[in-house]
Amino acid sequence: MVEITALMVKELRDRTGSGMMDCKNTLVETEGDVEKAIELLRKKGLAKAAKRSGRATSEGVIYSYIHAGSKLGVLLEINCESDFVAKTDAFLEFAKNVAMHIAASNPIGISEEDISKDLIETEREVYKALALKEGKPENIIDKIVDGKVQKYYKDVCLLKQQYIKDPQKSIADLLSESIAVIGENIQIRRFVRFQIGD
Repeated sequence: MVEITALMVKELRDRTGSGMMDCKNTLVETEGDVEKAIELLRKKGLAKAAKRSGRATSEGVIYSYIHAGSKLGVLLEINCESDFVAKTDAFLEFAKNVAMHIAASNPIGISEEDISKDLIETEREVYKALALKEGKPENIIDKIVDGKVQKYYKDVCLLKQQYIKDPQKSIADLLSESIAVIGENIQIRRFVRFQIGD
């Protein structure tokens, strides 16, 4: 009998979107054959639509968060697939958590694509100059700079930032969990953060 590992279950779940127990039971039934398990899950109707990320998100909310003292606020657009979901407590709670995170963490953009190429080029030059000043070997400076740029993205890109309420996960992880719980594609579309005197 083939041992069904957690890794096998995870692979099947990633490929089908089915629940953990459905994946495990199907792998047991197919003696660990992932391809047969996928086919069986489809036949049983347990496999979910491939990836929700392809689905249109034309509904949603504009969520506003004003921090205590009224000196800091966030306007946030989050989209989903249906008006029904946009009104649910789970969706609104997700919007609130993201808005509070933005207020606390002050990201520049949602993802790497939102960060200006000029800004990244300036950061690269600063990191390179620092590495040279510290006497780092020329042959590893580019790797050092690349590593620092990736760290910079984690600091300024909303989806890459560590979630303030649970630093073990990123905002991208929080988004994925919410999509799984709510059952619809969700997209953080845009945000504006206002701060008195900023």
